Amino acid sequence: MAGAIGESGPRVALGLSAEQVVGRRARDGANELPTTRQRNIVRLAWEVLREPMLLLLLGAGTVNFLLSEPLDGVVMLSFVMLVIAISIFQEHKTERALVALRDLSSPRAIVVRDGVQVRVAGRDIVVGDLVVLGEGDRVPADATLVECVNLTIDESALTGESVPVRKSHRVGAAASGTARPGGDDTPWVFSGTLVVKGRGNCVVTATGVRTELGRIGTALHTIEPGRTPLQIEVRRMVRMIAMLSAAAAVAVFVAYGLTRSRWLEGLLAGIATAMSMLPEEFPVVMTVFLALGAWRMSRRGVLTRRAPAIETLGSVTVVCVDKTGTLTMNLMVVRELIVGAQVHLVDGERLPESVHPLAEFAALASPVDSFDPMDRALRAVADAHLAGTEHVHATWELVREYPLSDEMLAWSHVWRSPDLREYVIAAKGAPEAIADLCHLEVAERTRLLEQVETATAKGLRVLAVARARFDEAQRLPRVQHEFSFECLGLVGLHDPVRPGVADAIGECRRAGVRVMMITGDYPGTALAIAREIGLDHNDACVTGAELELMTVDELAERTRSVSVYARMVPEQKLQLIRALQANGEVVAMTGDGVNDAPALRAADIGIAMGQRGTDVARESAALVITDDDFASIAGGIRQGRGIFDNLRKAMSYIIAVHVPIFGMSLLPVFAASWPLVLLPAQVAFLQLIIDPACSIVYEADEIDPTIMERRPRPPGEAMFGRRVLAIAALQGLSALFAVFGVYLWAVVRDRPDVEVRSVTFAALVLGNVTLILVNRSWRLSVWATLRRRSNPTLKWILSLAATLLIALLTVPTLRDAFHFGRIGAIDWLVVTASGCFGVAWFEIYKAFVRRRPPEPT
Repeated sequence: MAGAIGESGPRVALGLSAEQVVGRRARDGANELPTTRQRNIVRLAWEVLREPMLLLLLGAGTVNFLLSEPLDGVVMLSFVMLVIAISIFQEHKTERALVALRDLSSPRAIVVRDGVQVRVAGRDIVVGDLVVLGEGDRVPADATLVECVNLTIDESALTGESVPVRKSHRVGAAASGTARPGGDDTPWVFSGTLVVKGRGNCVVTATGVRTELGRIGTALHTIEPGRTPLQIEVRRMVRMIAMLSAAAAVAVFVAYGLTRSRWLEGLLAGIATAMSMLPEEFPVVMTVFLALGAWRMSRRGVLTRRAPAIETLGSVTVVCVDKTGTLTMNLMVVRELIVGAQVHLVDGERLPESVHPLAEFAALASPVDSFDPMDRALRAVADAHLAGTEHVHATWELVREYPLSDEMLAWSHVWRSPDLREYVIAAKGAPEAIADLCHLEVAERTRLLEQVETATAKGLRVLAVARARFDEAQRLPRVQHEFSFECLGLVGLHDPVRPGVADAIGECRRAGVRVMMITGDYPGTALAIAREIGLDHNDACVTGAELELMTVDELAERTRSVSVYARMVPEQKLQLIRALQANGEVVAMTGDGVNDAPALRAADIGIAMGQRGTDVARESAALVITDDDFASIAGGIRQGRGIFDNLRKAMSYIIAVHVPIFGMSLLPVFAASWPLVLLPAQVAFLQLIIDPACSIVYEADEIDPTIMERRPRPPGEAMFGRRVLAIAALQGLSALFAVFGVYLWAVVRDRPDVEVRSVTFAALVLGNVTLILVNRSWRLSVWATLRRRSNPTLKWILSLAATLLIALLTVPTLRDAFHFGRIGAIDWLVVTASGCFGVAWFEIYKAFVRRRPPEPT
């Protein structure tokens, strides 16, 4: 450990005393981020139970118990417990985001206290601690450097930049600007970042929530995800139907009592009417669809953390993409080797001999075991292309290193060969620095810098490489500038684009989904990537500095036309998300760094990368791409649209099937001589068909192949728009008309009440089955749907319905328990005809729809 360090004097070299540590920890608290107060299971269950949909489920279950129908009551209450369990599990997972952020911000660290180096937990770091940093260490708190040697730090988790930045401990540097991450030659280091090269000592200036990482955590803590549009819409519809069912139940009770003077039977009729209208399937269907949808998406590399986000994913209009680690691989790869006027692409083919010296000395100028991604890339090229040639020097000895300095932005390694009585020097660094080391003439320097500009316009990071020889008899010079260097050429590196990204962006474009790039990298690099992947950009790019000067309205206007945003900081990513949402867009945000967490939470859909993403990003997102493949985004959008499409069909079926049930509970009440068709037991039986049909059959249906040829669902469009509600209502009314026709046919023929009830109930069940079949597709006919779209659950549900119906009408014990009578062959023909008649018009409607271009259904 050095004695006096920088301007801080001997006191800093000794570090803090034990008494100072105790006092500052008491004043500032632990060096960690607070998490939200953990809610126990009882509190979570109570919050879930206050939902109107679950209160209706509880009410329906209680009514069944009061009516001595314990089996139906147990089934409904089981649904309640299932929904509560799933909701508690999802709530618990969302609270883990801040826990992950706290863990990331609290690594172990070496500090100097009372003049002795000790290793302590990151949470025990206090302001004023002297921290020792080395390669591979994670910085435990925000600090200012007082000493460093060749120190390079990866700040991509905070800035999104894939290339590590150099650090400096220049005297007075701390006062020359604001302490923010990003940029070279600054004296500030930040909590949660990673040392990739060199070493240094720093004095802690901020801990816990006062760090840069803590500021992100605070923003994450204050953002609360809202309800999805579907949740709001379903809640509103359930409340409306619940009020109508209560009013209808009272009306039936009063009408029955007044017309027949049998008030107890009127009470049973009123309860049956209320049960026929209660939409208890809505919460069950939403839970099953979203849970099974999440499972299906996980099999395609998309992990769902908040199930309701699935339906929002299908209506996304804008995807905001973080470049580093999302569109690109978040690693550096050599793309070009430039020697003289020749540009050689590194694409797997063997490199010509003319560029071997460039690859050789680029590797010799790099440490053997380095954390730096550019050093690793240069070494990788040499290993791949120089093996078996004279340019490999495994027995050479590294005798001296000239590190990067503020005065000379170049590294030099001095090597000695056992066979040569001379030194070989390899240098790499900024092209301007290498040009200076090589003492290039003005014309040569100009030509070199023109080549650099051409390469950087392609989004490449450019290094120059040089070599020199030195007689061993002489003493090595103090500075590398005293060698006689020869410039070998330029190396162009880039962060390669992930395979399949261009195709995925094209698929999003065809689906009407706009892709925007938001990155902390430079504008030239961002535009080059945009051109490579086919992103609509029009050579327009907004930088963070430009965004800072815009008003809210100006930013909202620019987001309509500009799709590339560079040099962005986390707060500005949030601003962009808010501006897009103000324009009415449904925004998905992808990312993998700590800096993305607030935007991931604020977006309508946060999508994190699973493999390279930080724990914070994954815990903050609604969806996680487990394979880090951007192509999974397009697959997720397709899956989300398909789930929503099938969910809307299931919901429409629920509305349609309740119309004839409600109608046949209500209509017989108003004629004193007409028998009641539906008692609570019959309604409960119909639920045995309705519940699995809407929650299993439709969920298992294949996704419409044309789903990605449609425009996104407009953000303001409800699931139950006028067209959807009109079709559902007409289906229900036509089915009611057919069933009521069968009822009147039986009444007119003066059949006994039990036989009227039997034939009408059979018509209701058959009408239910036909509604299931016709709603599987709103474009294809029933027969075409059965042929083209497999659904293994359909045959089981239909077989179950047929078996139960036949058992009820033929087994004497069951027939008597449900107050049914015998029916004959003619009755079955009439019932079958009524079922087909009730949906015939919709098949004709679909024939006209097939002649039009596909549209959302």
